[in-house]
Amino acid sequence: MPSSARDLPVRSPCWALRAIGWGCLSLGLGGVWIGAVRAQGVGPDAPVQGEPVYLQADRLTSRTDLDAVLEGDAELRKGSTLIRADRLDYDMPTDTARATGHVWVRRDGNTYQGPYLELKVDAFEGFFTAPRYEFAQNGAHGQAARADFADSAHMTVHQATYTTCKRKPGPDWLPDWVLTAARIDIDNDEEIGQAQNAVLSFKGVPLVRVLPISFPLTEKRKSGLLPPTIGLDNANGLEISAPYYLNIAPNRDATLTPTFMTARGVNVAGEFRYLEPRYAGSLRLSYMPQDKLRAADRWGAALAHTGSVDSPIGGVTLVANVNRVSDDDYWRDFTSSSVVNTGSVVGGATQRLLPADLTASWGRGDFSTSLKVLKWQTLQDPTAPITPPYDRVPQWGARYAQNNVMGLDWSLDGDLTQFESDRTRTLQPNAQRVFALAQASYPLIRPAGFLTPKLQLHSTGYQFDASYHGSRVADSTVPTFSLDSGLVFERETRLMGRAVVQTLEPRAFYVYTPYHDQSMLPNYDTGANDFNFATIYTENAFVGNDKISDNNLLTLGVTTRYLNADNGAQLARFGVAQRLRFEDQKVTINPATAGAAAGLSDILLGASVNLTQRWVVDSTVQYNGRTDESVRSVLGVRYNPSNYRVINLAYRFQRDLSEQVDASWQWPLNDLWGDSGENLGAGQGQGEGRYYALGRMNYSLRDGRLVDSVLGVEYDAGCWIGRLVVERVQTSAETANQRLMFQLEFVGFTRIGLSPEKTLSSNISNYQNLRDASAAGSSHRKYD
Repeated sequence: MPSSARDLPVRSPCWALRAIGWGCLSLGLGGVWIGAVRAQGVGPDAPVQGEPVYLQADRLTSRTDLDAVLEGDAELRKGSTLIRADRLDYDMPTDTARATGHVWVRRDGNTYQGPYLELKVDAFEGFFTAPRYEFAQNGAHGQAARADFADSAHMTVHQATYTTCKRKPGPDWLPDWVLTAARIDIDNDEEIGQAQNAVLSFKGVPLVRVLPISFPLTEKRKSGLLPPTIGLDNANGLEISAPYYLNIAPNRDATLTPTFMTARGVNVAGEFRYLEPRYAGSLRLSYMPQDKLRAADRWGAALAHTGSVDSPIGGVTLVANVNRVSDDDYWRDFTSSSVVNTGSVVGGATQRLLPADLTASWGRGDFSTSLKVLKWQTLQDPTAPITPPYDRVPQWGARYAQNNVMGLDWSLDGDLTQFESDRTRTLQPNAQRVFALAQASYPLIRPAGFLTPKLQLHSTGYQFDASYHGSRVADSTVPTFSLDSGLVFERETRLMGRAVVQTLEPRAFYVYTPYHDQSMLPNYDTGANDFNFATIYTENAFVGNDKISDNNLLTLGVTTRYLNADNGAQLARFGVAQRLRFEDQKVTINPATAGAAAGLSDILLGASVNLTQRWVVDSTVQYNGRTDESVRSVLGVRYNPSNYRVINLAYRFQRDLSEQVDASWQWPLNDLWGDSGENLGAGQGQGEGRYYALGRMNYSLRDGRLVDSVLGVEYDAGCWIGRLVVERVQTSAETANQRLMFQLEFVGFTRIGLSPEKTLSSNISNYQNLRDASAAGSSHRKYD
């Protein structure tokens, strides 16, 4: 009998004959008998049942409307079912086929092979002895002592095996991993399999004997126990987590994750997620009773919600972002991803400012308004204290803006905020602040350039709850005029043999804000703007609404770009900008410090080069012409020649503060300089038996020590992937958390161990999972 790879043969034009009447049409052609019959009930007047049945064999005998016997390369096809065997008996009234000898069956892409089959063809109900089977939807296969078919979607196999390892030639072949079970129930409607008395073996060694277990046949989510995770941490000791996933509805789910830590105790974390037509969000909670590390109960909570509700004035958008933890040391003690629902409740292991933010906003036409309540939790470290930011309880803001009113763009912004904080740390009274900003501009935009004059009027007023500089009130009003202008020149040229369009874009930006003494004003939300290409063309040197910098300066800059002549994609960009200040800046955030002096500022130099898909270079330099020194420099290089090959290098320098070198990579070790991955898409891997080096090293040249580091290796065997990763996270100048993560991923089935995927994705830019995101990244939602 031909193998399962045999295609449907077309042995003669008679193969295309269709059923006629109620009888059987058969023709003998060179020893090959071909026929088409229609299965029916008993008796000449019985109704037709099912689709036509096509028969083919070396020898075919039949009795009209009763049965047919096929011998020698026997073949039966009905609908999506194909049966081949040495001998095949087909009973027409019951639509039953009995096949013996080298039996091969295909239905809906799934294939089955064995010595004997008895099957009701249309209903796909029957049994198969000693079958081998393969499922088209995930490539899984196995063998059993017997298979029972309830219908085309439900099958039970006894004394069975299951694996996704690709079968290789040879009688002695064994899969690298295999699930052996007394019974496996396959449910294609629910897209799951359920195994009884199962053992999971790897490389011939039984890894775990499991109770009744279910596993996915596709990516469909399902409720149940997820694979346990095991990790090792210098603070937590050995960590073992056993998450349970609950698929409540297609748009709602929950996960409960108890974690046992040998050095600390038991932590229980939970997450609830929801997605509705008008709102969505998640709630995460974590609780550890009597943490041995601190001899106290520990907890964390996070709520993220976005939605809208109807009101008499229209739809109101509601946003909530609430984060709270039990104590100041939470940020350093819960860096392990397995502690709080596989991630910090505050969205970052080292985040020490936790917001609780509730916002309601509404808008119609040119008018919009919002009401916010924001309270902070500051996690203090005695060795590195933080000044707590002010709570806003509440903050109300409104904006009215119109564009192109006879060529004029204008807007009016208003804000009323109640600021509150701990006075012992902020050294300022709490206050109510009223802020207003009126602005109007007249943009003149042409293909060759633009000119935009603009007027602004900033006004603030304060009412303190205690005397501040001898008064309970304060106010300030400051006008600003700016003129922004630029030109755009283009020319066609060639760059490295490629047709490109080069632009030359000079820009001049003038701003004048008269000096107004603001030394007696408080500072609730104002800070200095970073000095970069995004802020050098702005009116205010500060961000926030408490103080407006006095300015009489001109910013000059020029940018040139190289664009692909065919599609306009940017291949390279080079820019330079510098400020010329005509007067000293007098207004500062801290009255005790001096402002920027008159004259030329530092020079900003920037470059971005992306001539090929393999190489990307970005660089920014802040250069002080007076001292002939670089004040701040950033240089980044990425080499990404193909999938699963990336090297990232970065150098960051800030004079008198820090100097760091950062390197990260993902690279195959079996083929260091080849291009075997050039034509592979994401999620395809690069073949079996391939090792990948992974890592990130962040080194402080100023301190002469390693700050953060990740080192690991991945091995892709095709049907399974092994990952071993070591991570070191600096939590203070003297302390660091270290974690060991090991994982075995049995592709298309389950995972064992602690997943390092989140660590790798956050530390290695352009890191690619060896399987696509739907098959690997979200797999922890599927298994039990």
